[in-house]
Amino acid sequence: MAKKREQIKIFFIERKWWTAAACLCLAALMFYVVNYPAAVGAAATTRQLPIYCVQRDQKLVSISFDAAWGNEDTQQLIDILGQYKVPATFFVVGEWVDKYPESVKALHDAGHEVMNHSNTHAHYPQLSADAVAADLNACNDKIEQVTGVRPTLVRLPYGDYDDNSINAVRSIGMEPIQWDVETSAT
Repeated sequence: MAKKREQIKIFFIERKWWTAAACLCLAALMFYVVNYPAAVGAAATTRQLPIYCVQRDQKLVSISFDAAWGNEDTQQLIDILGQYKVPATFFVVGEWVDKYPESVKALHDAGHEVMNHSNTHAHYPQLSADAVAADLNACNDKIEQVTGVRPTLVRLPYGDYDDNSINAVRSIGMEPIQWDVETSAT
């Protein structure tokens, strides 16, 4: 009789072990099925990203402005930045360059960088790579005509991008720049 109890006890221990192992395998299978698309996507390609910040040993801040509409504040910004000897980068839209070439020249002459913010402020993920490159080059041509310097940086309109638009930017030797702290005028 004692022998039977031992066998029964072993049978229950083995059954619990198999049940626990089966539950563990089922949990692992469920985790795999739920995460498989993300794991495959992450392993297949690395998402293209613009530059958000640059690690430096010194404590630095980079100030930038987007110029796409009016120019009423441009001279005031130039004066304030000049008063405090603060250089800035102005990302300008090509249509803004067309309307306000004197402002673009004033920014450049005051020692600020004048870079690209697209020619038409389009949503780049909706465009082909060739259309993105053409839009950027059109704005670059306008800025270079006014300042004598061809832009190397672009702030993508609306902060909107995908792999296609980032690859298009880099294919023409430019780097896409994003912001990592946003302020707004109130």
